[in-house]
Formats: sequence, structure tokens, C-alpha cells
Amino acid sequence: MKVETLAIPGAVKITLEPFRDDRGAFFETFRRDRYAAAGIVHEFVQDNRSISRRGVLRGLHYQITRPQGHLVTLTSGRILDIGLDLRPDSPAFGRWIAAELTADPPVQLFLPPGVAHGFCVLSDGAEIWYKCTDYYLRGDEGGVLWNDPDLGIPWPVERPLIAARDAAFPRLKDVTSDRLPKVAFRD
Repeated sequence: MKVETLAIPGAVKITLEPFRDDRGAFFETFRRDRYAAAGIVHEFVQDNRSISRRGVLRGLHYQITRPQGHLVTLTSGRILDIGLDLRPDSPAFGRWIAAELTADPPVQLFLPPGVAHGFCVLSDGAEIWYKCTDYYLRGDEGGVLWNDPDLGIPWPVERPLIAARDAAFPRLKDVTSDRLPKVAFRD
């Protein structure tokens, strides 16, 4: 696997190396020792699956008291995946990263706890599996407005299909400190 460090500390892009033959392809989507060598030492406790069609935009989501790290993997399709650093003591606070993820070739993104996550589907459809470092806790959700003009994220859609909740999230400058993820920055 090829590991690329990104502008947010702890975030990495991983390109997997499939074994291919005339039957198809095989690749490992997670192997603790190899991911630890790449700096991903978190324990994963929950797997999630999201299926979306072209133009769907989800995010920017995070949890406040139980921040989750995410290892994002596509099983089909192509997305633009975004991470926004919301760790209050991070040197990258308020900075975002973007990575195009694909199912073939398989490209993953790891976002550490305290980094908000969002994505937009670029293909006709996409199926996303992501491993989480903490459990989902209803009522602990936070969010930042996907098209916050202060962030300037270049989303590839003008009128995405988006949940009303996501469209009503505040701009980052309006998120109070008590609504930011409760996580200590780890370098």
C-alpha cells in the first residue's frame, strides 16, 4: 500500500495494491500492523455503510463528546471526500483537505478523531464503508455548513442533494467552543 500524509496532522490517503488475475482482484482493506506502521494506531469499534447516488452531498459531520476517527473505503463509485480539522488545539484548526476516492483503484482516507467528515458523489452511485474509532451517539452530532464561504471548499456540484439538517448547520465561525469536538490534539 502507498501512504500519503496530508495537510491535516494525522490524516492520510492510502492507495491499496490489489492482486489481480483473470478471476478479478483481491486486496486487504485493513490490516492492523500495516496501518499502525502508517500512523493509524486507533482501535476501530464500528463499521458503517452509506449508499448514495450522483450529486448527493453528506456533511460536514462530527461528534462532540465522543469524536470519531474514520477510515473511509469505497466498494463502488467515486467521491470527493473532505476532512475539516476541528480539534481546538490543532495547528491545522479550520483547515480542510480534499481527496478523490475511488473503488478501482482502491483509495482510502483516514481522518483522525476531531476532524469533521463530508463527501459528494461524483459517479452514478457510490457505496462507502467506513470504520469508526468510537460508537455513534445520537444527540452528540455537530456539523459545519457544507458551503461555508469562509472555508471555500470547491465542491463539484452547485445544487447537491442534501439533507435539511446538513443545509442548516452553522458556519465554522458561528460554532461555539462548547460545540467543538472534545479531543486533545495528538501529533
